[in-house]
Amino acid sequence: PLGRAYVEVLKGVDLTVDRGEFVAIMGPSGCGKSTLLHILGGLDTPTSGRLTIEETDIVPLSERARTLLRREKTGFVFQAFNLIPTLSAYENVTLPLMIAGRPVDRYADRLAEIITLMRLVQVQDHKPDQLSAGEQQRVAIARALLPNPSILLADEPTGNLDYTTGLEVMELLWESCTQLGQTIVLATHDAQAAAFADRVVILRDGVIQEQIPLGRREEHSAGPLIAQLQRLGL
Repeated sequence: PLGRAYVEVLKGVDLTVDRGEFVAIMGPSGCGKSTLLHILGGLDTPTSGRLTIEETDIVPLSERARTLLRREKTGFVFQAFNLIPTLSAYENVTLPLMIAGRPVDRYADRLAEIITLMRLVQVQDHKPDQLSAGEQQRVAIARALLPNPSILLADEPTGNLDYTTGLEVMELLWESCTQLGQTIVLATHDAQAAAFADRVVILRDGVIQEQIPLGRREEHSAGPLIAQLQRLGL
């Protein structure tokens, strides 16, 4: 029988994300983008090092404590929408509050703000099968934003969307950053999606190869970023 094979996915990654910053992580397939995102969200535990979210090092925490902190501090958006098909858009958005035993009415103002920002007012009573792919992803983003997480982690959120819908979703993520002050870390292979970020971190073979500052901009053309990526051979 074959023994276990240990693969070092990330190597000495040193990364700081400031409050309210929008950071994109890019790199070739298998470079460690999703693994880094899972570690940032407390889904995976690094074999060494520290991971601090608002002064709390989550690495030494028990699984229960890490779960509670993840529920309080992090929001997740994935390529798959992960909506409950029998619930309305509104019910899907508020589901994390119900699971956590939090009164929904305590979040009434933020709920209205998030549903409006994500342009879901007209479809909040619709079930997922009555929504377009873009609307379903906007529900997923609203669900992640509602508890006011310290950091929103988005893993290829435009992966199941066409080009135009993907841009619309990225615009809404950007607005959640600029209007709500939401901190976002995005893992993507799409330069157009990454162009919405303030900074792009390039991972290659588990190592941060380069960081490309883009700054906070109203216009999100991917041209300058694509030129930088081509220079790096990506």
